[in-house]
Amino acid sequence: MKYRSPRSGLLWFDRRFFASEDRLLLALRGRVGRIPECVEVGDDVVLQEFVEGRTLRDGRFGIGRISARHVRQLGQLFGEMAAIKHGELSSKLLREENSLPPVRDGDTPGFLGGLIDFTQGEVYEKNRGEFGSLFDRLGVSATSMNGLRERATGLTRRPFSLVHGDLHRRNLIVDSRGDLWFIDWELAMIGDPLYDLATHLHLMNYPECDALRVKEAWRGAVEPVRPDAVDGWERDLPHLLAFKQAQSVYTDVIRTAVGLLVGAGALALVAGAATGPGPGRLRLARAARKVQRVLAVAKDALGLRGVPTRREIREAYGEWVRGKVGRRR
Repeated sequence: MKYRSPRSGLLWFDRRFFASEDRLLLALRGRVGRIPECVEVGDDVVLQEFVEGRTLRDGRFGIGRISARHVRQLGQLFGEMAAIKHGELSSKLLREENSLPPVRDGDTPGFLGGLIDFTQGEVYEKNRGEFGSLFDRLGVSATSMNGLRERATGLTRRPFSLVHGDLHRRNLIVDSRGDLWFIDWELAMIGDPLYDLATHLHLMNYPECDALRVKEAWRGAVEPVRPDAVDGWERDLPHLLAFKQAQSVYTDVIRTAVGLLVGAGALALVAGAATGPGPGRLRLARAARKVQRVLAVAKDALGLRGVPTRREIREAYGEWVRGKVGRRR
């Protein structure tokens, strides 16, 4: 078993819909298969089963590929979640504090609009004092998500259901029998079921052949359970994918900066940037490659005029880190 307690000082880049992952898992018992078991052992103390196995990130499962067996099990999960309708889970599971107003069942434009508002307000604006100069240098502004807002207004209405919200390789565990388990439900919410498919496709970066198989599995599992939940899915999926691409820019720009600044590594980075080849230069180069790749993917979604060169990105991060280290001394 594992007992989870929150750490202080973490950066939150996604809305928290449910107050407790453990209590959500308790509520899903018998309705969603291959999720961690939870046991309540005392007042406000819930232990969560540790699922033994290897994540799909493990190289032995193939880079970017997914087996037919795991596609079927993933489809089963999508179907089970689609069957959990808006309002079926107890309101006691919800977080009391919420930075954004609730969205009515089926209001997919409002759902995506709320996610855009959260990214704009809670990620970009709230962190602008610390990271604003970086965003400016990279060409990301307060109006960069306006195009996505317009696209959100045209989404097809679909009935809401439970969505996991974070189905990436580290949260997909293969046990000793080869079955797929689904962990880390902290970002679960009630919303547009198509959002889960978009999030999964974005995070997994499948080859096109596997992406097609997963799309077909999603539709094949969701349509029999909630026929209206697949309305307009092919037309709307690119809009939700565009949001995930844009969201990654905001989160990765900040996470990359924080990673460069951690501990003694920042001093090595500053020294390397000033004196030539060394650990600082290498860290900056890796950071620049990552950020440039994310910006290139989201170029159209954010309406960027162009993507900075790696040299421009290295210089932007180098100056930002030097400024932060200089204030600490």
